[in-house]
Amino acid sequence: MSFTNSPFQLVKQQFIQEINTQANLYIHTKTNASLLSLENDDENKVFGVTFRTPPKTANGIAHILEHSVLCGSQKYPIKEPFVELIKGSLKTFLNAFTFPDKTCYPVASQNKQDFYNLIDVYLDAVFYPILSEDTFFQEGWHFELEDLKSPFMIKGVVYNEMKGAYASPDQILGRKSLQSLFPDNTYSIDSGGDPEIIPSLTYKEFNDFHKTYYHPSNARFFFYGNDDPAYRLTLIDSVIQAFDNKPTNSSIHSQPYIAYNEPNRFFVPYPVNEQENNYKKYLFTMNWLMPNNNDQILCLSLLILSHILIGTPASPLRKALIESGLGEELTGGGLDTDLAQMIFSCGLKGYQKEHQSQIEKLIMDTLMTLEKEGIDKASIEASMNTIEFALRENNTGSFPRGISLMIRSLTTWLYDLDPFAPLVYEHPLDVIKDKLKIQPPYFETLIKEHFLDNKHCTIVILEPDALLEQHNEEAFQTKLQSINAQMEEANIHEIITQTRILKEHQAAPDLPQDLAKIPSLKLSDMDKNIKIVPKKIILSPVKDISEQVEIVHHNLFTNHIAYIDIGFDLHGLPLTLIPYLPLFGRCLLELGTAKEDFVKLTQRIGKETGGIRPSLLFSSVNEKPTQVVAKLFLRAKATPEKFLSLLSILKDILLSTQFDNRERFRQLALETKASLESRLSSSGHQWVNTRLRAKFSLADWIGEQVEGCDYFWFIHQLLRDLDSQWENIHDNLEKIRDTILHRQGLVCNITLDDDNWQQIQPQCFDFINSLPSNPSVETQTWLPSFHNGNEGFIIPTQVNYVGKGINLYQSEGYEHGSISVIMHHLRSTWLWDQIRVQGGAYGGFCSYDRLSGTLTFLSYRDPNLQNTLDIYDKTKDHLHNIQLTQEVLNKTIIGVIGEIDAYQLPDAKGFSSFVRHLIGISDEERQKRRSEVLSTTVKDFHRFSDMLSTFNEQGKIVFISSKDTMEKIVSEKRILPLDVHQLL
Repeated sequence: MSFTNSPFQLVKQQFIQEINTQANLYIHTKTNASLLSLENDDENKVFGVTFRTPPKTANGIAHILEHSVLCGSQKYPIKEPFVELIKGSLKTFLNAFTFPDKTCYPVASQNKQDFYNLIDVYLDAVFYPILSEDTFFQEGWHFELEDLKSPFMIKGVVYNEMKGAYASPDQILGRKSLQSLFPDNTYSIDSGGDPEIIPSLTYKEFNDFHKTYYHPSNARFFFYGNDDPAYRLTLIDSVIQAFDNKPTNSSIHSQPYIAYNEPNRFFVPYPVNEQENNYKKYLFTMNWLMPNNNDQILCLSLLILSHILIGTPASPLRKALIESGLGEELTGGGLDTDLAQMIFSCGLKGYQKEHQSQIEKLIMDTLMTLEKEGIDKASIEASMNTIEFALRENNTGSFPRGISLMIRSLTTWLYDLDPFAPLVYEHPLDVIKDKLKIQPPYFETLIKEHFLDNKHCTIVILEPDALLEQHNEEAFQTKLQSINAQMEEANIHEIITQTRILKEHQAAPDLPQDLAKIPSLKLSDMDKNIKIVPKKIILSPVKDISEQVEIVHHNLFTNHIAYIDIGFDLHGLPLTLIPYLPLFGRCLLELGTAKEDFVKLTQRIGKETGGIRPSLLFSSVNEKPTQVVAKLFLRAKATPEKFLSLLSILKDILLSTQFDNRERFRQLALETKASLESRLSSSGHQWVNTRLRAKFSLADWIGEQVEGCDYFWFIHQLLRDLDSQWENIHDNLEKIRDTILHRQGLVCNITLDDDNWQQIQPQCFDFINSLPSNPSVETQTWLPSFHNGNEGFIIPTQVNYVGKGINLYQSEGYEHGSISVIMHHLRSTWLWDQIRVQGGAYGGFCSYDRLSGTLTFLSYRDPNLQNTLDIYDKTKDHLHNIQLTQEVLNKTIIGVIGEIDAYQLPDAKGFSSFVRHLIGISDEERQKRRSEVLSTTVKDFHRFSDMLSTFNEQGKIVFISSKDTMEKIVSEKRILPLDVHQLL
């Protein structure tokens, strides 16, 4: 099949009913480039170009190149085209990914012209990047020495990013588990880069890698959405027609199965602080190599089996591991289908060394029992429904559906297999259902073949080492000193010169004529009006008007899925009970009810619904920052046909959850503890932000009690007291139920089209009226104990997370839509340039909560601390002296409009509208803010700088760092006063 005179040959076409999409696969006749075109009515259009980029060493070359190609190209010769796009695009997605065997460059936008602008810049970036030496130094690594008295350092964005990654136990475990299974192919190498090896990468190798792999012959182009399918081909041809066919040896060789006599074991140390409970900090995974992705029936079967085994709290393998009491939380993600060969990984974290063999035996014994005695039919039905519901719903949250489908198609396409196959699920599902009828022990057979008889199995054990961080730092400093000592004087002066030149390059502005080349929309292209989500307020019919429940209905097309959010008011709770709420929400779903244990309840939820999950909301009220909206939600979904079953489940868990299962509660608390600990090293900036905000507003202080450092300490204390104080803990859980789970203060949100809503409305009313009444509950007075000082938190890390904040309303601040534009400018220009580009941190951010008036500055995986704080303090002068052309200002405004109009799926639209309703933000106010954003001037920047007059002196500091860094800060008295806490 081909088109006359077309540069592309059509090699396959198919209408994929499951995603309502016409799929066409093309080959570019001149270069042999592959192009997958998915045509449908989704306005959130997606483009992506992917290259196979298998690394040969762990020098981070693929990762560094992913960063670097977006730092200037022939057509757009500025330092950061990527950032310029962030500043002034309506993009719904703009980023790049480095995988173990591929590098992806996806973009998405709802605006057609903006979409083509993004594609144009990205295509020039990947095929014609400048790749200057300065870019290599900045994004990869470089020696830094400002003068003979300054410290000799290694810096680089990717270098510091990976230093942070190599301090995270979960990331270490995941990386080593993957590598353990692939001793003979590229997956044994860390494509992200090992900080020890990254400084071995040369500029020549860096350029050669691009020449080898970034060629159309090694490219896979992807389109998705409602743009013109014919123009897609014309657009790509116009860019790659200048290239010839250049076969690239980038194929991914399969890992041969190895029949180990026993699981191949790997022992890996990881850094911890000196604590008494380090004996309980071991991590363990058991890993199996699985087949490749060419059989979609097998792939989907193994995915369902993975869910059966560990997908829910009631899953038999997960349940056996957690209930064993040997560890705190599951490790491993089950089945991973992203690479050429699938893998399965699971285990435990937070166990004692002597329990290692017991964990291994427990996993194998559980699998053998399931294979021999059979899997509970209810578990199979629940997992089948859960996976099928997820496939049909195709709910990717804020992540564009098109990118999700691109990544799914690459699981075959990248390895020269059919890219359509992973997108088609009806036939594989039907086959699996038939197999279950004809061959009932189908999943048991898979367990035998792919687990019990599969000898290509490894075990990875992470061992806590309290001295590792100190040894690593000492070895690093010794290495630096050795490098410095061996340098000739001329080399040292060369590095000083190189450092100066790099900083000058980073600080130098781009030429206006070059900046003007970046394609952008015009301010006149922006819609002046907000997007309104349909909303109707309904009051439940009851005899006593004081017990009426407000129902908010959003008439939106949801593809035959009913979304319901039930919110319970929390103002009747004393502050002492607030920290219990995250666990209380889990208890409702994971302890069992009066008529079924948690296993049967979990199976029932999986079989009858699309899922139920708890969620908390604490927010300041619009224009009343001292008032708080406080809700516990149960967020659920089901088809209208099963909505009555969903309501029956909700009624059971609300009215009859059994809180007396101490051991199950202990398991939930241990899982929470382990989850919080893993988040510390991977999301330190979020912890800093939560702690900072808690110093300035009641809503944020309460939020800190359920997700921040105070909650972290609460969980640890709860576990220490669990046995001695169980009666009191149990009473507290019962007290929370009695206080909040009733009709008073209840609100309900429904997102569903009108026709289906009319059918289920009576069921919803009956459900609400079946809930108890408790008119005697009184609103509590919440008097928080704000921690107003500066704070430093110690964890094992080689990088820092640095924050500083202030409440602007407490210093006569004001609210205006222009502040959103100023924040966008600070994030995309000032902090990006100062914190990331020049400072070498992976990220620099700021956030402003207009409801509370709190402003915070943050950094992520940052090699600096004091320098970063100095930059925050210079923000006032930067804004005071700023001079922006109207063109630059317009671009920033457009970027903010893109954030305001961020793409949302129907359930997210409904819930966002519901939350705005609860906190008092009307559509009229949203329209007013949008108008203020669109009319922002430079004078607004200058006016905002005046609001920062007290920031430098009165702003509060919170940071997370290593023990050594903290000791240095304390000894030098840089931050006073300072309270120091140890978290890990």
